Amino acid sequence: MHEWTWLWIPATIFAAAAQAGRNAIQRSLTEQLGTLGATQVRFLYGFPFAVLFTALALFITGSVMPKMDLSFVLFVVAGALSQIAATALMLAAMRQRAFVVVTAWTKTEPVQVALFGLVVLGDHISVLGVVAIIIATVGVTIMARKPGATEPGESSWQPAALGLLAGAFFAIAAVTFRGGILALGEAHFLVRASWTLTCGLGLQTILLAAWMMSFHREAWVKCLKAWRISIWGGLLGASASQGWFLGFALTAAANVRTLGLVEVLFAQLLSWRVFLSKSTKQETFGIILIVFGVACLLLATS
Repeated sequence: MHEWTWLWIPATIFAAAAQAGRNAIQRSLTEQLGTLGATQVRFLYGFPFAVLFTALALFITGSVMPKMDLSFVLFVVAGALSQIAATALMLAAMRQRAFVVVTAWTKTEPVQVALFGLVVLGDHISVLGVVAIIIATVGVTIMARKPGATEPGESSWQPAALGLLAGAFFAIAAVTFRGGILALGEAHFLVRASWTLTCGLGLQTILLAAWMMSFHREAWVKCLKAWRISIWGGLLGASASQGWFLGFALTAAANVRTLGLVEVLFAQLLSWRVFLSKSTKQETFGIILIVFGVACLLLATS
């Protein structure tokens, strides 16, 4: 697999771009479907594409289905539940604050990913890698700070708390999904990544669908009726996850999630062109730090 290790870099950059697009679609659906309905979009409409990716992976590599054990199941369940919570919290924050800023808040996760990865999986990060993570995280923190938030009536603690909590759950999901991929043993990395994604999305779809049909039937019906735009969210979401999981199969989750901070740059571009937002000097400085941190990371892992 060593000859393919470098593939985590383009896979992660692709994942970041696709995820920024998916988040934009989900944000546009939040007003129509509510937070829960928009959350289900990434799972329900992404699952068929994940199945397709697994079938293609098996065909391309000539592999058979990998053997699963209890550790794989536990890792996937933990990752699935954490990602559901993270996505719902992120969309709830986006209803109260600008798209690019909330994306930045959720991207404070790499430090937590590095810590969880060390404790749970024994993933070690070099000193330069740690410095890169800190620099990039400071960058997103600067972007997330709302100018004038200390003025009377301008406190933004609630969306900030939602965004930061979403980042924590995304961190847990990243580490546990990597744990699931590693638990599949010696199978081809493309098959391990694709199958773990399929199992995770399948479980998430079933759990959230059962919850919605039991307690939010109207949101479930709306979600099904909005298939024309939702299917694009599903495609982008599944494609992004495929990129993330390929990265997790090839390197430590902290490396993947730190490089994934380039999503903030893609989100900024979408914010300019789609949501007609303007960047402040503070946000520009944050972006510079993110780029510098990512450059240090690539140097550390080269």
